[in-house]
Amino acid sequence: MEIIVRAAAVFFFVWLITRSIGKRQLSELSAFQLVLLVTIGDLVQQGVTQDDRSVTGAFLAVGTIASLVALSSAAAYFWPKSRRVIEGLPVIVVRDGHVIDEALRMERMPVDELLEEARRGGIEDLRKVHLAILETDGKVSFIQAAEGDSGEHAADKGQSAS
Repeated sequence: MEIIVRAAAVFFFVWLITRSIGKRQLSELSAFQLVLLVTIGDLVQQGVTQDDRSVTGAFLAVGTIASLVALSSAAAYFWPKSRRVIEGLPVIVVRDGHVIDEALRMERMPVDELLEEARRGGIEDLRKVHLAILETDGKVSFIQAAEGDSGEHAADKGQSAS
């Protein structure tokens, strides 16, 4: 029973840490950060199982963490409002060709990284982007403006009212 409580406590602690680190940092692991991640995994294992090296203890620890992952996934699916807490929300970082500096600052994402992501997506000028969204997994999705659209939203182009 102690292993189950420890595994649950570590699960919530690791979840809290990963949420506080930020989307972008988790999506881009350098070689050094990967080594740190493996080291953290070993430290977590020691904290969860302590001196218990039995197969039963390992099954209990892994089963507890897997169950909590499944429960959090189910909660996010069945109660969409919980998704904001569990997974976070996508954040718009460019709207109609204009970079939203406050959103980048909140997500700790430099403009250079945004430009790099745009180049990777074949976008050479952010003014041609209708929306850029920092997704919950740390990747950036770009929705380009329609041809001939100078960065204005199509609905703002003066459609006539009847």
